[in-house]
Amino acid sequence: MNHYYTFLALDIARERERDAALRRRAELAAMDRIQRPSVVRRGLANVLALVSRGSTAAVRRLDDCVAEDLNKALAAGL
Repeated sequence: MNHYYTFLALDIARERERDAALRRRAELAAMDRIQRPSVVRRGLANVLALVSRGSTAAVRRLDDCVAEDLNKALAAGL
């Protein structure tokens, strides 16, 4: 009779170990999905970065033009 309880305890321990391994795999898979951005998200981020860099360059060019115009206007007024 004692062997029955031993085998039962071993069976329960194996089942819990298997369940824990499945949970660990599921958590690792979920973390992997969260950490890697999707192709669409990465593409949109690159497009947004390009637009941002382009607008920055345009603003710098306009700023230089306005600064030159202000210098000319101030020089003419003096």
